[in-house]
Amino acid sequence: MKLLHIVVGALVLVAFLLTGQYMNHLDVRSGALGEGTRMMFRSRHIYILLAGLVNVAVGTYFVGRDGGWRRTLQLAGSIFVLAAPLLLLAAFFKEPGVPGLRSLFTLPAIIILAVGTLMHAFSSIRQKQGRASGL
Repeated sequence: MKLLHIVVGALVLVAFLLTGQYMNHLDVRSGALGEGTRMMFRSRHIYILLAGLVNVAVGTYFVGRDGGWRRTLQLAGSIFVLAAPLLLLAAFFKEPGVPGLRSLFTLPAIIILAVGTLMHAFSSIRQKQGRASGL
């Protein structure tokens, strides 16, 4: 799982660079597409960077849990963190053209990225150790 997070994170960072080139090709900076569309492209672009960095960070610090609820929570968190970049890439290409500035993919992606990250954090909580004095 550690290697998977690092590889996915690296691929998403490459996707971040490519989406930047795509925005440059569309000349998003000029404002010819409109301010709303420009904002949509730029925010989704930054969210792709966020998802890539979170995957690299999770992969860098990943330590598999022994079992039980911690392992299950960690696995679910990994699935969420790995799925978020796919939704954010879909958001980058689909949402800027949607009327009304609706975020069909972005909101769910950011929520599952946050929840997945928190699941990883909670899976590392240690059980309280009994007191040595017997109290």
